[in-house]
Amino acid sequence: MSGRFEPLPGGGAAIALDEVEISILRSLAMQLAELIGPGDQPAEGDDPLAALFADGPSKPPEDPALARLFPDAYSPPDQELGAREEKEAREASAEFRRFTENDLRARKRDDALTVVRDLDALGSGSSRGAPAVLELAPERARHWLCALNDLRLAIGTRLEVTDEDDGGELLGLPDSDPRKPMVMAYFWLGGLQETLIETLMPE
Repeated sequence: MSGRFEPLPGGGAAIALDEVEISILRSLAMQLAELIGPGDQPAEGDDPLAALFADGPSKPPEDPALARLFPDAYSPPDQELGAREEKEAREASAEFRRFTENDLRARKRDDALTVVRDLDALGSGSSRGAPAVLELAPERARHWLCALNDLRLAIGTRLEVTDEDDGGELLGLPDSDPRKPMVMAYFWLGGLQETLIETLMPE
């Protein structure tokens, strides 16, 4: 999969995607949206302002991939803390999460669903053998950039890729290894993310 984003005149980005690439991207984005979940949605007829200020969760998600997408705000993993400082960091993280996670979850889910909608709107141009060209206005391109980043974080967590390890050794896995498709998707998404960043950066 060698597709890359290219700049559009006046801003935004474009990429040519074949039928297989569209299918893979759509599937991954749907899985990400399902992983993130809808969050706490107000019931029909509820006061939207009350829902806006509703408390979110105070504890990190148990799923490691979700915990990577919604990390604690005040607990740097490489920082040695005393018992008092650790307690204060946990309390501050819980308070911050309570007021921010619902909104962050909704935005991340919207980013993933934007990818799905854009791919669905692309139509069947790729089904005749020729790649279909997806054109993104700057705002939608930013949704894509966030979704690609979240996908890489989630897949990287499943593959146990760390901040200190870029996962390059995983490229040497044999084709028979069940992780190989996920590894290839991880690095392909990284290439898409990198070219999209380059496209959106001001000259």
